[in-house]
Amino acid sequence: MIFMKKYAIGTMVLVGMILTTGLFGSSAEGALKGGTAKVDITPPVGAWLSGYGSRDKPSEGILDPLYAKALVLDDGQSKIAIISADLLWVPLEMTNEIRRQVQDKIGIPQENIMICGTHTHFAPKIDRIAKDWPDAAVAEIDESYVQVLKKKIFDSIMLADKGIKEVKLGVGKGEMTEIVYNRRTKKPDGTVAMTFNLPAASPDLTFGPIDPELCLLRIDDSDGSLVAAVVNYACHPVSGDPIREKFYYISADYPAYTAQVVEQAEGGNCIFLLGTAGNINPVRINMKNPRIQTGKALGGAALRHLQFTQPCGDVKISALKQPVSLPLKKDLPPDRLLSIGKDSETQDTEIQVLRIGDVYIVGLPGEVLVEIGLEIKSKAGIENLFVVSLANDAVGYVCPRAAYKEGGYEPGAGTNLAPGAGEIVTERALQLIEQLKQGT
Repeated sequence: MIFMKKYAIGTMVLVGMILTTGLFGSSAEGALKGGTAKVDITPPVGAWLSGYGSRDKPSEGILDPLYAKALVLDDGQSKIAIISADLLWVPLEMTNEIRRQVQDKIGIPQENIMICGTHTHFAPKIDRIAKDWPDAAVAEIDESYVQVLKKKIFDSIMLADKGIKEVKLGVGKGEMTEIVYNRRTKKPDGTVAMTFNLPAASPDLTFGPIDPELCLLRIDDSDGSLVAAVVNYACHPVSGDPIREKFYYISADYPAYTAQVVEQAEGGNCIFLLGTAGNINPVRINMKNPRIQTGKALGGAALRHLQFTQPCGDVKISALKQPVSLPLKKDLPPDRLLSIGKDSETQDTEIQVLRIGDVYIVGLPGEVLVEIGLEIKSKAGIENLFVVSLANDAVGYVCPRAAYKEGGYEPGAGTNLAPGAGEIVTERALQLIEQLKQGT
């Protein structure tokens, strides 16, 4: 702890975990039902990996399997599905294809389906979107794997729906500050120095904010056994340091070990939803295996707070999603507009909000900087608010306007989006939350 205080990362506390529990309204038509499933989506060795532009050859092995994990909830009137896949992201085209199939074959409305990537940087490359790595042009996409992947994500939802049964749902919150820091450290002149690894203490560097909040859902069966746990936390899944880890090996990164801790202790299925971690990195310093240690630390915190949730079986469900157009930078080179169109001035995407009783889950596209998530939480006025990034789409980094003046990777080479995009995302998310509050 002395080490962490030395760097003053966020608001540090010795333990950094504060328990709160949430209560639910009782307006549902019937008892809550839920089901969960996970399907292995690990590609074959030899698949090209996403997440780092410096990879110049295909994968060489598998460190841990990748999964698509689904949770389906039904209040008797409405049904939602939440899916987390161990992928760098899921592009909107794929999301909508799966949504259409789910609506046609299972009956869950498209606007009620949220598909998220955990953002592991050791997952297979599945698309070429506008924000692509120039030096990764040699990377091949296995189209046959992509087709299998879409079917397996659908299968996870179908299996979760088939296993649906009466459940109770509880919500918990805590804080975990020790494992993360803001990599956009500021210099005295107000510009940013990108510190992808935690830098040595320096009076010339000031750390930006983090979001230490750990948000949890616990879904139990009628006997009180865990069916599923949902973990929402903001930390970039880059614990597999390319210098100290196997850079060409498939892995779900730290979320796999977070899930492992919960599932081994409680059973059930642990589903990870990434918070606004665009500029939030794992500490990794003085760790022999940061992927495992970061995951276990977060899993231990989640496990602790899951013990104190107050379950309720009478919960009303609703959902909204809305298209949104985000402004693009002027004069982008053609290779940065691969999937948008060379004459486009905006990028079309969407924002989604799911409501489960008094819990709101906001799904934002792209790699969202933490300042945006913190602002949404501050202005929404909701106790139990999960803010999820890389939900349903990938649009590059989504930055507040101030970041463009500060410089650095995220508002620079990391995105095609122009200043103002972050403010549009914030405004639209708050509008959707308010609509669900009002029941419209």
